[in-house]
Amino acid sequence: MDLATASSVLRLLADPTRVRLLALLEHEELTVAELAAVLHLAQPRVSTHLAKLKEAGLVRDRRAGVSAYYRANNEGDEAQHSLLVSLRESIDDALLREDSARLPGVLANRAREEGWADTVAGDMERHYSPGRTWETLARSLLQLLGTGDVLDIASGDGITAELLAPHAHSIVCIDSSERVVEAAAKRLKSFANVEVRQGDMHALELGEQRFDLVLMLHALTYAEHPVQAVAEAARLLRPGGRLLAVTLGQHDHRAAVEPFDHRNLGFSGEQLDGYARAAGLDVISCNRLSRERKAPHFEVISLLARKPA
Repeated sequence: MDLATASSVLRLLADPTRVRLLALLEHEELTVAELAAVLHLAQPRVSTHLAKLKEAGLVRDRRAGVSAYYRANNEGDEAQHSLLVSLRESIDDALLREDSARLPGVLANRAREEGWADTVAGDMERHYSPGRTWETLARSLLQLLGTGDVLDIASGDGITAELLAPHAHSIVCIDSSERVVEAAAKRLKSFANVEVRQGDMHALELGEQRFDLVLMLHALTYAEHPVQAVAEAARLLRPGGRLLAVTLGQHDHRAAVEPFDHRNLGFSGEQLDGYARAAGLDVISCNRLSRERKAPHFEVISLLARKPA
């Protein structure tokens, strides 16, 4: 961001009302009337400030029937977003706390008047309702699966194995960290069909054991030699067995991933496809799963491949 742009953003936020609006819209999608109710301001005044914020690319809107819902634009310029985050985190003010305290009442009024589902139509995945969580969805859908014998490479503290264990014949979890392996063993001790081991994804010492499914869920971001890691995974598949790899797409945000000890800056779909084919696998699909809303907008890509029968 150049000096002129930064100065423009700071001038825009010199008005406290715009800061209050952005603070609310970071947490919830709201109409002009709802914002006016929270801020105790007239609707025309709120509309004027929103227009300026939207023109600057700091907020976005969507239409739902006759209503327009506004929210903070987290898909804009990365440097601009970082500046806003820095400003927001440095402010501690009673007025902002009062706005936050009034917000639940305004949302409750919306639900009574319109019905919750109608108010979030088209954007439902971003909103919470009791019992409706991603964990619940995952656990529900997993009941439809039968995974056979599973190898979970870079399994972390065992959350994936915990989800799959009731639906798998057996699961072997491999991770390189002794402390993480200990945590996984503690989490998974109630499952007789799960084994947790410490090991190197580049040289898996599992003898002649073979698997119906090998998982590499964000394993490759920690691989010093990803080609070798994929080849090891493929070696341990039974004929007809599948490899599922999920990883960050190629990016250049080294500073953002260094705290997580990533060994590389993600991969392209073409790279994953090439690794699988070099390992003798048939690629079923290789595509983008998601793009994060917030800067730096990391993308996640997935590879599904099968060992020829």
